[in-house]
Amino acid sequence: MLTGKQRSYLKGLANTIKPITQIGKQGITENFIHQLEEALEARELVKVHVLENSLMNAKEAASEVVQLTGAEFVQAIGNKFVIYRRSKENPKIHFPH
Repeated sequence: MLTGKQRSYLKGLANTIKPITQIGKQGITENFIHQLEEALEARELVKVHVLENSLMNAKEAASEVVQLTGAEFVQAIGNKFVIYRRSKENPKIHFPH
């Protein structure tokens, strides 16, 4: 579980990253989750774009994705959301104390 301070730190890092994947009208598919799992392991912090033709909004999509991937919700702004999961193999993000 992220503390408020950790979440704030991640929000700051998320400002500079671009969405690497998107959710469209097909919604959250097995393939999408597989892609996201790999991205989380490689990057830890991932931004996702929810397209307008999707049947979900960003918060609904983020909630489902977090449950399926075991990631932590960081933020949702407009039609994008950010999630974080510490890498098992190669942790990159180190929180300030």
